[in-house]
Amino acid sequence: MNWRDHIHSDPEILGGKPVVKSTRISVELILEYFEDGASITDVLAAFDHITEEDVRAAIAFARDLLVDSTVAAQRKAA
Repeated sequence: MNWRDHIHSDPEILGGKPVVKSTRISVELILEYFEDGASITDVLAAFDHITEEDVRAAIAFARDLLVDSTVAAQRKAA
């Protein structure tokens, strides 16, 4: 799955935070649900207008962001 098919950022929506396309549900909000112990089913119940693929895309986006920042930090340290 390509998270870019589900997640985007627009300065006019939530100040440019990454969100599920066609919604105002941010990746940050989805991750906060997981931080609080929610499951994918819980997230889907809370936001019935997003899909499991959208939730998984949010997780993939966060992972890629972490990987990119780790690589950048390693390059800077070298």
